[in-house]
Amino acid sequence: MTDQHLSIRVSSATLNLLDSESRRAGQSRSALARTLLEEGLRIAAHPGITFRPGPVGRRPGLVDGLDIWEIASVFTRMPESGEELVARVCELTELSERQVRTALRYYAEYPEEIDEWIRRNDELADRAEAAWLREQALLQR
Repeated sequence: MTDQHLSIRVSSATLNLLDSESRRAGQSRSALARTLLEEGLRIAAHPGITFRPGPVGRRPGLVDGLDIWEIASVFTRMPESGEELVARVCELTELSERQVRTALRYYAEYPEEIDEWIRRNDELADRAEAAWLREQALLQR
């Protein structure tokens, strides 16, 4: 997919907000506008989804709940299938069926992106556990 140029007119107040946020985020005006446009389109297509800033980038999540990768991580690790799987994910995450289905619809549309979030989180958890084990070994000397 190649990038294409888009020219739009915005109010000076909107442009000032965009400039202020781009400085705060350390991104160019164009990069931030592109991100916000893409996120806005995803939010419009997936009611109940929002995007949150974080140390490793903006990530999709439920407006009223967990990040999508957290729910997908539970979903992908369960042996159940079908409605039993949905019920089990609801039970384990303490989310409503509506919330779980919202997350799963988003995950179904963007599986590679969400799987990458899961992979990165698993790597961070593995590194944290290894550091903790090293610390425990030092304490046992």
